[in-house]
Amino acid sequence: MFNYKKPLLAVALILPAAAFASSVTPASEPSAEVVSQIHEILSAQGYQVEEIELEDGGFEVETSKDGAAFEVYMDAELNILKTEEEDADTEAQDEKDDD
Repeated sequence: MFNYKKPLLAVALILPAAAFASSVTPASEPSAEVVSQIHEILSAQGYQVEEIELEDGGFEVETSKDGAAFEVYMDAELNILKTEEEDADTEAQDEKDDD
């Protein structure tokens, strides 16, 4: 007869350790450490970070640079995936939607 207790115990011990293995895995809100790392990475490229949101397992960062607004998309490892410049019409609509 197979003893199920040992494999279940092993899984119970391994899963929590695996969950904490990555320090930048998004939860419900980015940690202070991740926020600091994002600020550091983007500031080095001349961006001013306005807001950081979780999106699809990564981060959407609202930034500005040289008077223009941008959205910078980063993965969970803080690699920049895409940068999009916001046009004035999009910003005006976003502000209107917030009201």
